[in-house]
Amino acid sequence: MTGDRHDRIRNHIIKSPRQRRRATLSVPLPDLFLSLALLAVVAVPLWTAELTGWFSAPLALPGYFWHQHELVFAFLNAGIAGFLLTAVCVWTGTERLHGLPLMGLWLVWLAGRLVMGFGAELPAWVVMAVNLAFLPLVMVDAGWRIWHGRQKRQLVLLLVIGLVWLMQLGFFLQPHGPYVHGALIVAAALMLVIGGRITPNFSKAWLRQQGLPGRGPHTVPWLEITLLIAMAMTLVGVLTGLQAVIVIAAGLAAPLSLARTLLWRGWEVRGEPLLWMLHLSLLWIPLGLALLAGSAAGWWPATAWIHALGVGAMGGLILGVISRVALGHTGRTLKLPAGMTAAFVVIHIAALARVATGLGDLPWQAGIGIAGTLWTVAFGLFLVRYTGILAGPRADGAPG
Repeated sequence: MTGDRHDRIRNHIIKSPRQRRRATLSVPLPDLFLSLALLAVVAVPLWTAELTGWFSAPLALPGYFWHQHELVFAFLNAGIAGFLLTAVCVWTGTERLHGLPLMGLWLVWLAGRLVMGFGAELPAWVVMAVNLAFLPLVMVDAGWRIWHGRQKRQLVLLLVIGLVWLMQLGFFLQPHGPYVHGALIVAAALMLVIGGRITPNFSKAWLRQQGLPGRGPHTVPWLEITLLIAMAMTLVGVLTGLQAVIVIAAGLAAPLSLARTLLWRGWEVRGEPLLWMLHLSLLWIPLGLALLAGSAAGWWPATAWIHALGVGAMGGLILGVISRVALGHTGRTLKLPAGMTAAFVVIHIAALARVATGLGDLPWQAGIGIAGTLWTVAFGLFLVRYTGILAGPRADGAPG
């Protein structure tokens, strides 16, 4: 994505320090994308320290549930908000959320992290209310823009995001329930929807710009619809605990999602890390679904599919998307900063290590340590390379 027409219309040079400080609040990217990366860097080492007994924090929930919430809901919600509040403005031609409203939204997300990390003495309803406030605010802002911008086809995204919120509500009401697993299936569906829009389009545009031969990405409408139906049935199976439904639905969704991704011909964009990262991350979805079907059949532990979707697909795709979007929406060329290709490789090695640990192919303690370290390195590299980009003014001098 590149700067929208409002950036060009309002183009002027930001000169004063006060204007430069204000620029960091002018788009959803600086706070939300940097914050989710910081959460990724802090949460995994904290969880490892808590798990091994090296450190004990006054967490609002037992360590295992805190880990699940922060690395599924908190991490995913920030990624959803940062992407959606930016993309919707491009789709609808509306001015981006900025200034105090943006700061207020970010503070709601931050408050959730604080009460989760230090809220051991707080009433459970306070912790729940603070954390559940974030996504509805995002949905209201995005929904208003979509409705008034006559972009009704984008409403399906709000439906899927609403399901994420319902999974989060279910988690707080019943932490031992299936809602984290349900959230991962909904997240996979959301990644399939968003990935299906941006990945082939970005790839086609790059191939044209490079003048490269090749057939380019291909989309099959019936495949798209059948896949979403299979994902919906997989969610039903996960939430009801009906193992036969999971085996059939996830077993169908896995090859469908694989075929869909392969039709986008990711090997044709292997020369551009910002593109092959998206294709590679999406390939974790069919693998995760296949592992889910196998775990429901009793062939291997559930932790394998959980981390295939959570680390490989969600972690990889979010890292890839925010790395690209951050460049385009700060007026920079789509050239990956030094070191970020290594971050892309590292996050996928982390996913391999964590899945291998879940399958018993790596010793548990060593596997957890390797995966956690590599995950932290990947998002740490993002913080190093992108903090200056996202916290500073646009490279082209335009506002925002």
